[in-house]
Amino acid sequence: MSDGVVRLKVDLPLATAERIIAGTLAAARQERMLPLAIAVLDAGGQLVAFGREDGCGIARADIALGKAAGALGMGVSGRLLRDRLKERVGFQATVAAATGGRFVPVPGGVLVLDAEGRAIGAVGISGDASDRDEYCAIMGIRGVGLACDPAEPAAGWREAAL
Repeated sequence: MSDGVVRLKVDLPLATAERIIAGTLAAARQERMLPLAIAVLDAGGQLVAFGREDGCGIARADIALGKAAGALGMGVSGRLLRDRLKERVGFQATVAAATGGRFVPVPGGVLVLDAEGRAIGAVGISGDASDRDEYCAIMGIRGVGLACDPAEPAAGWREAAL
């Protein structure tokens, strides 16, 4: 029997997003990282789940959201955004303004991919050094059996400093 409500197709359900957050936090605690904020967005850029560890700085939530939204909005990882845009400061500022600040082009914004390699969402993490944030996002996404972009952490991520 129909209740008259048409359900939306969900490619990144809440339960999966919560498991991604749990996996990122497990990786962070194993590596003794600083407190993290984690945002998981669906393919439409809507927040599916959010986690913030005790002691996390108050700007970290907005930064995590900006990392995820920036990667999703441009269709590439935060690491690739950083590398491609490092000499294009004016463009970075324009995109940040056009998106209401939802554009933080640094590592820690990781695309969540389905089996066909299509982005079904993104994870943004802030709290430690960006390469270390990215490592945690990758571990969390892999932990639920999904692929991600970037597929591997940056070389030397453990040595990255704030």
